[in-house]
Amino acid sequence: MTQPVNLNRVRKQKARQEKKMQATQNVAVHGQSKASKALQKVRSDKAVRTLDGHRRDP
Repeated sequence: MTQPVNLNRVRKQKARQEKKMQATQNVAVHGQSKASKALQKVRSDKAVRTLDGHRRDP
C-alpha cells in the first residue's frame, strides 16, 4: 500500500516552486539586486574621489 499524500503540502510546495521560478525570471529581466547596485555605486564614487584627489590645478 502506498503512503497517503498531504494535498495541502503538495499545493504549497508547488506554489513555492512557481514563486522561485518567477523570481529568477525577474532577476534576469530587471538586472542586479539592490545590494549589488549599492556596491557598484560606492565603488564608482570612490573612483571619482580618487581621480579628483590626483587632479593638478594649472
